Amino acid sequence: MPGTLILLFHRDLSQSKANAALAKAAQTVKDVQVVDMQARYPDGVIDIFTDAGADAEMLLSADRIILQFPIQWYATPALLKAWQDAVLTRMYYIFAEAEGDHLKGTPLMVAATAGNISSAYGRDGANRYTIDELLTPLKATAHRCGLAWHSPYLVFTADKLEPSELEDAALGYVNAIEHFISATSGSSTNEAA
Repeated sequence: MPGTLILLFHRDLSQSKANAALAKAAQTVKDVQVVDMQARYPDGVIDIFTDAGADAEMLLSADRIILQFPIQWYATPALLKAWQDAVLTRMYYIFAEAEGDHLKGTPLMVAATAGNISSAYGRDGANRYTIDELLTPLKATAHRCGLAWHSPYLVFTADKLEPSELEDAALGYVNAIEHFISATSGSSTNEAA
């Protein structure tokens, strides 16, 4: 298994502009594996004992985890929530000693795309709430699971980026992944960023 596992949650990667470019760029980083979770679970159904068991093994064999997704209606995609419900419930409530306890301390980073401009995500912006506030459920989940939260990588106006801007975003993602790897290599935990 790779040192860095990227779980990509996008409902149709073939229709993606930003997430597809980010995933392609991420695959150029040494010891990184990108898993298209929609391709893995096309019907969105994840069995807590079979599918979640395989995903638990995948998580436990990684040194660090990145959750990549578009922010949709101020939240994560439905498949990411279904995955959390199945996999994390299994790991932390059903098989806590055998699985969840062994995942604790694993560094976690979010890579998210958003459709609006960055200034729209603030008290005076069109969306009223910051991206940090929108990510609170994931931060709380990381805290509950004992995963070391790392600063997220964010791309704004994701569906409106010009080719050069998209290339810059992809390069920025590669740099963020490399920084994440560097900051979390050789230790089992990462200070909250």
